[in-house]
Amino acid sequence: MKPSQFAKGFQTRPDTTSSEKRTALDRLNAIDNLVKNDAPAVTKPAASLHEVPIAPAADDEQASNESPEYRAWRRAHGYRPGQIIELDLKAIKPSPFNPRHFYLKSSIAELAVNLAKQGQQQAIHVIPDYANPGTYFVSDGGRRVRALKEANKETVKAVVVDISVGIESYKLGYDLNVQRDSQTVFDNAVVWRRFLDEKHFQSQKELAEHLGLDESTVAVALSLSKLPETIMQEMVARPDRFGSNMAYQVGRYHSARGVDATLRLINKIVSDDLSTRQVADIVKGRTGPQESAKPATRQRYAQRMEIKLDGVSVGDLKSYGDDRLELRLRGLSREKRDDILRQIEQILQSERK
Repeated sequence: MKPSQFAKGFQTRPDTTSSEKRTALDRLNAIDNLVKNDAPAVTKPAASLHEVPIAPAADDEQASNESPEYRAWRRAHGYRPGQIIELDLKAIKPSPFNPRHFYLKSSIAELAVNLAKQGQQQAIHVIPDYANPGTYFVSDGGRRVRALKEANKETVKAVVVDISVGIESYKLGYDLNVQRDSQTVFDNAVVWRRFLDEKHFQSQKELAEHLGLDESTVAVALSLSKLPETIMQEMVARPDRFGSNMAYQVGRYHSARGVDATLRLINKIVSDDLSTRQVADIVKGRTGPQESAKPATRQRYAQRMEIKLDGVSVGDLKSYGDDRLELRLRGLSREKRDDILRQIEQILQSERK
C-alpha cells in the first residue's frame, strides 16, 4: 500500500525508546498546519453558510496547498481555514476511522452536565462528506458530540479540516487523543486489529512504521484484541490501574483461565491494589488470585480525594502516612496546568517564610 503525500508527512523514524505520547508530539507541527490556533470568532450555524459571502480570490496561495474537494467546498461556503462555525448536530456522523472505540457512559454523562452549565469551550474537528453535502464526519471530538446530544443541545462548534477520511484522519484524531491522555491501549487494540483485518496495512510491522511506533507497542495492543469486550470494558473504566503492561498480564491470564476467572482477577487487582509484578506471579501460577499475595512494595495510601474541574474527574490527591502527598492530574489545558503549578509553588514558598 502506497502512503499518500499527507501520510508521508506523518511518518517518523521508529524510536525504540519513544512513547506514543512523544511520537504524537513530534507530529504536532503537522496538525498545526491543519488547524490554526488563531481561529476567528464563531459564525452563525452552518445551515446558513450559503448566505455567508464568498471568500475573496486573494487566497490562491493558501488554496495551492489544499485538496480540490476542500477548496471547492470552502469557496462555495465562504469558509476561512481555522474558522470556528456552528453545525447542526444532526449533520454530524462518526467516522469509520475514529481512533476511539470505548466511551464510558459515566464520562459522557459528566461531560454532558458540564456542557449544559458551561457551554462548549473547545471546537471539534470535522471533515465534509463531499458525497453527501451538508453532512460531516467527526475527525476529533466524538466524546463531545455524544455529550452534547446527551445534554439535548442542537448545535456544535466545529473547525472544518482539509483531510481525507481514512488513515490520515485516524492519525490526526489519534495524535490529539494521545496528547491529552484520552487514547487507551484498548481503543488501539480494537481499531488496529480492524485495520489489519480490512487490509489497510499488510502487516503489524507496516502499521507500526506508518504510525511511527515501536513494533512491540503495536504487538502488545494487538494481543489484547483477542479479549472479549466485557473484559476490556472493565479495564477501560479504571485507566489508572490498567495500562499496557497490566492489561497484557490480564490478557495472558484470560487465555489460560477464561472470562469468569479473569473478571474475578480484575476485581482483585482493583480491591487489593495489586502491582503488575504480583499479577505476573499469579499468571505464572506462583500465587493464586484468591490467595493473599505477598505485600506490595509500595505504601498503601491512607486517604484519597477525587479532584474534579467543572464536574469532570481529572485525577486524585492521595495521602500516605504523616508526611507524604501524591497529586496526579491529567487532561488539563496547558494554561490550567501552569496555573496549578504556580499556586503550588506559592504555597510551598509561603511555608518556607
